[in-house]
Amino acid sequence: MKRIFVNEKWCLGCRLCEYYCAFANSGEINMVKALKDKPIYPRLRVEDDGGVTYAVSCRHCTDPLCVRSCIAAALSVDAGVVTIDRDRCVSCYTCILVCPYGALAHDDAGVVRKCELCLNNAIGQPACVAGCPNRAIVYEER
Repeated sequence: MKRIFVNEKWCLGCRLCEYYCAFANSGEINMVKALKDKPIYPRLRVEDDGGVTYAVSCRHCTDPLCVRSCIAAALSVDAGVVTIDRDRCVSCYTCILVCPYGALAHDDAGVVRKCELCLNNAIGQPACVAGCPNRAIVYEER
C-alpha cells in the first residue's frame, strides 16, 4: 500500500503542505475563498525540532491503536487506510491520546480530523505531496 513518507533533509518548513491539505479538505474550489482570513485545519502539521522540520501525518498503522480505542467506532480501516466517520465521532479524543505519532487533532467543531490520503479528493495523490515545492513529502510504496 502506498503511504506518505517525509524526508526531513528536504523539508523547508514552509508549511505549504498544511495549506494544500486544508484547502483539499475544505470542499471549496477556490483556495483564496477557502483559506483567506480563516483558521486552517490541516490533517497534517509541520513540526520544528531544533532546526529540523518535518511533516507529521497519519502512518496508517497495520494495527492502529486509534481504531481499537475509539468508543464510537468512528475510526475504521478500509483497504489499509485509517478513515474517520465524522458523523459518528463523539469528541472524546481517546484516539488523539493513544496515537503514538501525534497524528490526530480536532477541528473547530471538536470533531477529530486526520490524514485519509486524500482518497475523497480528485487529484490522484495527497494534496500535501502535490503542494510540496521541494518534494520532501512523497507518496509511494516502500
